[in-house]
Amino acid sequence: MAKSWREVECELQSDKSGIIWDLVLYVPTVLFLLLWGLKVWYGTDDQWMGQGLMFLGFFFLMVGGSRICRRLLLLPSVPVALDIRKEQIRMRLKNGKQRLLMRNLRFFADKAGKSFGLTGTDESGAKQQYVFHKGQFQKQDYDAVIKALEFYK
Repeated sequence: MAKSWREVECELQSDKSGIIWDLVLYVPTVLFLLLWGLKVWYGTDDQWMGQGLMFLGFFFLMVGGSRICRRLLLLPSVPVALDIRKEQIRMRLKNGKQRLLMRNLRFFADKAGKSFGLTGTDESGAKQQYVFHKGQFQKQDYDAVIKALEFYK
């Protein structure tokens, strides 16, 4: 029997071109916030403002670092393979475990077509959310995955 258009299997790869955009976005922001925070903290009497700027700098450092590590598939909880079936989506994680999204599956595509979000409830009943970038897929795999996931919009 032929495979349905709603059934897709694919392996993910590192999105090295997307990393450049993230570095251009996060590195200047983090440096600006941290340096301005140090200047305000030690240069004026507004120590609370310096603390706030330092907090924001470290917060953006964590967010940017996490985003870059997810795009490069470095974190153990990052999906490295997708298996989309009619009623479920199976993901193989970097740490070797499998995550099965079975209920409340939702697909969210961005307007530019460069990334999409996937949410659902796994086999243990916990809600899971994932963001995938176009650079993580082969061209034909990305088109097939988007077509298969349109059903869950």
